Amino acid sequence: MLHHFLAQNKGMCFAFMEIVIFSLQKRHIPWRDELKSQGLCTATKRECVSKNRTVMNYMKENSIVSKQLTTPWQPAVYDVNEEQQRSQATAKKAEDSNFGLKEYGIFGATFIVLFASVFGVYMLQPDFDALRFQRLDSLGGTLLIGFGIFLAVVAISFLIFLVVLHRRYKPIASVSDEELPTCTIIVPAYNEGQLVYDTLHSLAGSDYPEEKLQIIAIDDGSKDNTFAWIQRAKMELGDRVEIYQQPKNMGKRHALYRGFHLGTGEVFITVDSDSVVKKDTIRNMASPFVTNKECGAVAGNVRVLNTKKAIIPRMLNVSFVFSFEFVRSAQSMLGTVMCTPGALSGYRREAVMNCLEDWINQTFMGQPSDIGEDRAMTNMILKQGYHVLFQSNAYVYTDTPVRYRNLYKMFIRWERSNVRENIMMSQFAFKNFRKGPKWGARILLIMQWKKVLLSYPLMLLMLWTVFHYPLMFLSSTLVGILIFSSIQAYFFASKNSDAKEAFWAYSYSIFYAFSLFWITPYAIATAGRRGWLTRG
Repeated sequence: MLHHFLAQNKGMCFAFMEIVIFSLQKRHIPWRDELKSQGLCTATKRECVSKNRTVMNYMKENSIVSKQLTTPWQPAVYDVNEEQQRSQATAKKAEDSNFGLKEYGIFGATFIVLFASVFGVYMLQPDFDALRFQRLDSLGGTLLIGFGIFLAVVAISFLIFLVVLHRRYKPIASVSDEELPTCTIIVPAYNEGQLVYDTLHSLAGSDYPEEKLQIIAIDDGSKDNTFAWIQRAKMELGDRVEIYQQPKNMGKRHALYRGFHLGTGEVFITVDSDSVVKKDTIRNMASPFVTNKECGAVAGNVRVLNTKKAIIPRMLNVSFVFSFEFVRSAQSMLGTVMCTPGALSGYRREAVMNCLEDWINQTFMGQPSDIGEDRAMTNMILKQGYHVLFQSNAYVYTDTPVRYRNLYKMFIRWERSNVRENIMMSQFAFKNFRKGPKWGARILLIMQWKKVLLSYPLMLLMLWTVFHYPLMFLSSTLVGILIFSSIQAYFFASKNSDAKEAFWAYSYSIFYAFSLFWITPYAIATAGRRGWLTRG
């Protein structure tokens, strides 16, 4: 039974791959030099030592708009002397020359492990058969095997269901300038430093009628120089950007709340302050609100920005492509994208204003809800009867964690908000909450609950199997990973020109299964806790 179950569940095992990944990671390294070549930055600053040189690569490769600056800016306090620059350049060359070896080293180790697992399953087949017959001799064992087969059938059926929906999906084409609605873009920022500057320039260069576009940047009481960078962008972009500063750090939800009240557009678009967009992204985000009056929210297509200089972001990029272009495209066909991402989301003004006070005052287990603001807003808009769609042609490139510690904190936030919002969605999903078919939303919610409700029983079963049949557990788990990852890798390769990046699907699945399997059970146990886990 376990053999079949693990073939469709990649995330239920112990950690060893994280140690390898963590040791091979790089810290963020200079990125501003390439921005200078396009006029996006003319400074050599201390941030150059800590940020990744990735923005300009994406601007070149993906036609992301840049904005030429008219005046240089070089505060002496941030200058790096020539000797330091030469040292950094030498270190970078050494890193770049070794990165390919690390890539292929990880790929080689990954496939040695996976193919060894296939051999292990083959060699242990008599033991699997003996265990199966032993279980069939008891009622409990028979029920356990039957339940495992049931879970496998449900998982495979749901995957086929998503495949059918995905194949029918097409993004909504952009409408003309005359048809485009007035649009307010809200950029909340906290301790992002120079990243927010690039975000604002990226947005200001969008292919969108200037008279219809309002850009609002809100510093949420940052402790670094984030607001100085926002002011710099304001100085260069003039009236195209409105800037505000919270009196203290109040959280992303409160910064967005202020932006919603300040905004005048018919459509709100929220963008994270560590992200850059393509030139046509905002246009493509706004168009569904014109062509579909039932559309209340739109999810953008999120890709990873910092893929070139760290291993975890490269693995996450494969996961993101599958999560957005496959899963969310299928959900969009049902009018029920479960979560509009914080990196890029669009909302109809009327839908936001109808639930804004409930959203800002939301509580869970007696505590204010200060995480999962994107999923909460999505739920409240669905509850009003609106559809939530996905636009695969609206790209945003966002910075992601490069270290295990930051990665698991991000996943814990996501899973805690999922637990809370699954409860909230259950309060209306099985009622007559909108016109037309509602079965799609209900199926998606049931599958969300399946993951939550089975997390503890399956973890206990996993631990029992690890102690009693370690080799059988390890080999069957890795074979399941091989099968699931092959689906992800094939999908990624079909959507990207750089097909070799698809192989990160295998490394990521092993990494997740053996080092992040605990996230969902832990998030359930601590669902009532507040905080982003990134602030002091």
